[in-house]
Amino acid sequence: MLHLQSYGSSGSDTEPEEDKSMTSKEQAKEESPDATAHLKPIDSQYSVVKSLEICAAPLVVPMGQSEVARAVEPTIKEINYNPRYEELFAPVAGPENPFLTQQMKAPKNMLTGFVENAHISDFQFDNQRKTFHSYGYALDPSVDGKGTAPDEGPSYVGHLQAAYDTDGATVFESAKAKVSAGEKRKRERNDNPEDVEGFLGPWSKYEDEQTVARPSEKERAEIEEMMAKKHRRHKVKEDKPIEEKSILHIKDAFDYQGRSFLHPPHDVGVNLRKAGAPDRCFLPKAHIHSWTGHTKGISAIRWFPVSAHLLLSCSMDARVKLWEVYNERRCVRTYSGHRQAVRDVSFNNSGDKFISAGYDRYLKLWDTETGDVISRFNSRKIPFCVKFHPDFNKQHLFVAGTSDKKIICWDTRSGEVVQEYDRHLGAVNTITFVDENRRFVTTSDDKSLRVWEWDIPVDMKYIADPTMHSMPAVTLAPNGKWLACQSLDNKIVIFSAINRFKMNRKKTFTGHMVSGYACNLDFSPDMSYLVSGDGDGKCYIWDWKTTKLYKKWQAHDNVCISTLWHPHEASKLVTAGWDGLIKYWD
Repeated sequence: MLHLQSYGSSGSDTEPEEDKSMTSKEQAKEESPDATAHLKPIDSQYSVVKSLEICAAPLVVPMGQSEVARAVEPTIKEINYNPRYEELFAPVAGPENPFLTQQMKAPKNMLTGFVENAHISDFQFDNQRKTFHSYGYALDPSVDGKGTAPDEGPSYVGHLQAAYDTDGATVFESAKAKVSAGEKRKRERNDNPEDVEGFLGPWSKYEDEQTVARPSEKERAEIEEMMAKKHRRHKVKEDKPIEEKSILHIKDAFDYQGRSFLHPPHDVGVNLRKAGAPDRCFLPKAHIHSWTGHTKGISAIRWFPVSAHLLLSCSMDARVKLWEVYNERRCVRTYSGHRQAVRDVSFNNSGDKFISAGYDRYLKLWDTETGDVISRFNSRKIPFCVKFHPDFNKQHLFVAGTSDKKIICWDTRSGEVVQEYDRHLGAVNTITFVDENRRFVTTSDDKSLRVWEWDIPVDMKYIADPTMHSMPAVTLAPNGKWLACQSLDNKIVIFSAINRFKMNRKKTFTGHMVSGYACNLDFSPDMSYLVSGDGDGKCYIWDWKTTKLYKKWQAHDNVCISTLWHPHEASKLVTAGWDGLIKYWD
């Protein structure tokens, strides 16, 4: 600290008496600044006293607290306070783990060990990598490119003899050396534009290039004839349908009154002929039956119309089976007539006929009772879905969505195509009739939904959104007002089935994993619940009003591809899976 003290000439603090008697002129002169005042020595007026004082504030801990050393985590990236030097560079706190092995104690900066930083250019790295793949050798990176002894040359890894023979030339250096040595491959030259037939230009071949031998005219004719025979034989084999057959698995096809198995039973405690739904539905609790008989996964299941006392299933084993739902729950009949897996089946309104769509490109109309094939239809494309027209006066018409983006309508009486709806950009997955069967809705792999007027081949409504995904399964609500669509982003989205066909964004059902699978879904008859399977074999039941997930359970060992709620039972539903089983739950 610097202290300045003033001293007078006489040692007193008062000025002399004669100074008080100065005239005003002299006083003004005294107050005026003197140009040479700064040149006067300071010792005549002031004396400088220098002293050094240390001011160190002690570390004070507030009352009621004790100083606790703070430990900084070694792996922390951000600190929310200002640590002292001692805290920041303190050793790692905590006892050493006595169970660590030497390998575990070794420092690591990655999962498999410790990697040292290496400084090498991208060009040199790619050059050595390509050299190793091409010639089998490269510079040894562990010795910094030099041998262990000072007089040794570079060290290599891989094919050492080739490295020593070529003096360690890399791919880049070899190509450069060849070009510089004139070893570039020479081309045949004919740059004369007047030679129309023999002009080669820059497209000429190399002098040492060997052209693949071309067949002569005679050999070409023989090859074409052989390929034509093979194609005709293959085509006939594929196009010719196999012999259809049907097996009845029950002893008596008719009862004592002459009624076939298509007639709904009366002794099951449920009126199967009424069209009304149960007043209230409940969640199923137990597995009560399994239908076994398919050797491969199930593709689709369908209730018998109105009564639902029979269940129709199609499978990847190229067979269609009819099962009893009540009494003994037997397999009634097996229909065999497809070469490949059957993708979809559909009953007509009375249930005496059904149509099957297979991957062999055939659509076949069957008699349900006798098992005979009434007619066959083929559009040269794979049918992915098929459905009869629901009106009773149009039961001779059915529509099928195919792999070539079309919806084709056939007349079963003539066997001819009567209408084509060709507006989709991908394979058609579903067809659903809405609005009292005056319209139908289709979904496709092009991630769109289209609404069509019946018999008008131009879509009246096109719905496509960047957030939409493909919807390979669609079902209509019992009241006909909503469409539930299984979306491949693991959601069930709802569209209105009347007026604008707008998506209801407040109703979205989530919780299951269906990406990649066309898991069919269904409503309970009273519209209280929505049921669906998923890719893990589980069955999910949601509340329709709140979209809350009520129940889920493991139904199958493989994909649960289809679920159906019984239209006359309050708590019974059927699930089908890729494990080849059809299970009944109550």
